[in-house]
Amino acid sequence: TKLHDKIANQRKDFLHKTSYGIVQKYDLIAVEDLSVKNMVKNRHLSKSIADAGWGKFVDYLEYKCLKYGKSFVKAPASGTSQTCVCGAHVPKDLSVRVHKCLECGLVADRDVVSAMVILQRAS
Repeated sequence: TKLHDKIANQRKDFLHKTSYGIVQKYDLIAVEDLSVKNMVKNRHLSKSIADAGWGKFVDYLEYKCLKYGKSFVKAPASGTSQTCVCGAHVPKDLSVRVHKCLECGLVADRDVVSAMVILQRAS
C-alpha cells in the first residue's frame, strides 16, 4: 500500500502543478464537458483515463480558476472532433489525425481544431 500511496501522491502533485501552471498562464480555461464516469466504462480506455486522473484534473482547474479570478467554462462535448471552426461537419474516425475541411479548406491537426471548436463554444 505504500507504493500505491506514493504513486497516488505523485499523480496528485503532477495534477496540481500542471493545473496551477495553466491557470496562471490563461484567463479563460475551456474544457469539454465530458462524462468521465461513463468513459471509464469502456474497458479499452478505462485504465488510461483513470491513470491520467481526468476528472480530478478538471476539478483542480475549476477551483483554481475560481480562486485566482479566472474564467472556467465547460463546453458541450458532442462532435468537437467532427466539426470544423467554420461549422461544417467533417466526419473522421480516431485513426485520422489530420482535419481537412472541404468547406473552408482548413487543414490542421485534429486535436488543434477540436480545441479551437471547444474555445468557440465557450465564448
